[in-house]
Amino acid sequence: MQDCDALRALRRLAARIGQDRTLVQGAGGNVSLKLGDLMWVKASGTWLADADAADIFVPVALPSSAKSEFAVSGPNPSRLRPSIETSLHAALPQAVVLHIHSVDVIAWAVRADARGSLAERLADLPWAYVPYRQPGPKLTAALRHAMRPGVNVFVLANHGLVVAAEGIATAEALLRSVMHQLAIEPRATPSLTALPSAGHGFHPVADPVTHSLATDPASFRVATAGALYPDHVVFLGAEPVVIEHDAELGAALARHAAAGRQPPRWVIVNGAGVLVADDIARGGDEMLRCLADVAARIPAGAQLAPLTTEDIAVLMNWDAEHYRQRLAMRACA
Repeated sequence: MQDCDALRALRRLAARIGQDRTLVQGAGGNVSLKLGDLMWVKASGTWLADADAADIFVPVALPSSAKSEFAVSGPNPSRLRPSIETSLHAALPQAVVLHIHSVDVIAWAVRADARGSLAERLADLPWAYVPYRQPGPKLTAALRHAMRPGVNVFVLANHGLVVAAEGIATAEALLRSVMHQLAIEPRATPSLTALPSAGHGFHPVADPVTHSLATDPASFRVATAGALYPDHVVFLGAEPVVIEHDAELGAALARHAAAGRQPPRWVIVNGAGVLVADDIARGGDEMLRCLADVAARIPAGAQLAPLTTEDIAVLMNWDAEHYRQRLAMRACA
């Protein structure tokens, strides 16, 4: 009975986190709870926001050693895969692990001066900085290298935040404390004048804040500086098409295709607004809003550290991320 109560509490916490778009967006983020020799972890491609209404957690048998494989254990009628980050959750000894993609944390974590800036703001917390690695086993290995006795807060470069604690309430309190210390006041969103027109398989995004990626010069600089974090690449591709006038869209798309690039998911009409593909996967709009929220929290002129070409290529050709993309597209069908 206690285990059932703990799982219900985990679901409630997951839903609270998932319904706050400043903490996670779409299918991003994951949480877990260790109960005996099992760990309940969010399934890949599911949304934390749905935790109260859908069965989004998968039980996995904790491996007996670092080299052992995880095994899905118990009922899993949806045949969902455990989160890509299952090994990261298992690596931490605490019972509860929360991994989020906070827009405040990302705004710090994509900057070239991230480590030093974070050290000033988290000086009174037991924290560690984890350099960027591909999500999954490589990121887990980097986190293991950063682990120290007593450290239970980890900022993941170009990625997000991990906090761990022995209880659900304690973990949430720790998360809120970290977020308070890393909070950034966003720039005001410029007022929209006239939206760019639709066509060629694209339409203007519905969210007015997202258009600041085109209308705010500082945010435009961030949006065109390169891909900054994994979910950006997975759901939005390596880069947008950038045009000066919406009348140029057809020709710009033709040049993009002629260069052998993958079809773009979004377009910036500089100074006017943002267009998104008509067939964007579920969560694509959320990821664009996330980028707008991140960009609005980065000071004009701050030096960025975008993902490398190799980092992007790995993410775009990774089977685990193709699986999440397929789930997102299925949700739109």
